[in-house]
Amino acid sequence: MSVFVKVADLGSFAAVAKELRQSPTMIGKHIRFLEERLGSQLINRSTRRQNLTELGRNYLDHCRHLLEEAEAGDALVEEAMSAPRGKLRVATSVAFGSYSLTPAVVRFMKKYPDVSVELVLSDRMVDLLEEGLDAAIRVGTLADSTMMSRTLSPYTGVVCAAPSYLAERGTPTHPRDLVDHECLRYPGWADGQRWTFFGPDGEVQVDVKSRLAINSAFGIRYAALAGAGIVLMRDELLAEDIAAGRLQLLLSNYKTQSRARQILWPKNRKMTPKLRAFIDFIAETYG
Repeated sequence: MSVFVKVADLGSFAAVAKELRQSPTMIGKHIRFLEERLGSQLINRSTRRQNLTELGRNYLDHCRHLLEEAEAGDALVEEAMSAPRGKLRVATSVAFGSYSLTPAVVRFMKKYPDVSVELVLSDRMVDLLEEGLDAAIRVGTLADSTMMSRTLSPYTGVVCAAPSYLAERGTPTHPRDLVDHECLRYPGWADGQRWTFFGPDGEVQVDVKSRLAINSAFGIRYAALAGAGIVLMRDELLAEDIAAGRLQLLLSNYKTQSRARQILWPKNRKMTPKLRAFIDFIAETYG
């Protein structure tokens, strides 16, 4: 098939023989073998030039497709055997990317020195295909059928407030006490103003009051430190503040509702060694 395509492109057995470093006789044998196998003539031969028959023109398109698939298969094997290299573009939220993912990416780059990474930190829902991204780490349920995903450890939060706020408004001892408090809200949460807890008395859902909503985890953290209210946020973002006493952990007998977290990548994009290495590394780090 490869010889047949070459003859169609170059127009003569002699030209193909020169390019492939074979004799014109051998090129002719390839074509005759193909025609005998198919039981039909593919090329009209003359002393100076070869022209495709109608069947030959139709068959040529199928040959090109099959040869491209074969080359893609060979390339896939070659790439699978090579080391990860090249540039990765990865998206995630501003807070998670800054506090947690950035140190992890530094470790990944030390492990794979031929890979460079561009982190795209944004709290909006980015389109991986449209924005040329290789992967994204997201919290929430995956609804996009054009994406592949791998499950990571779920997002869990803790409830905290500044000592100055608690001195003024009192300390809640039960989730239902939150209805009498100012609570800080992230407007992107699917749960809205309903916070869910699990504790000694089972599941408890509380519709909290939120006079202040901020679409940035950093903004909510600073508002909590300023004494604006009670915050429900990922523990790793508040760990230093809790350890330093800037924020006080509340309702420690209760767990908050977890949210799914996953790494996503486009379904139809070729799985390169650099992307496979990154997915495996993230799954191990946040598994």
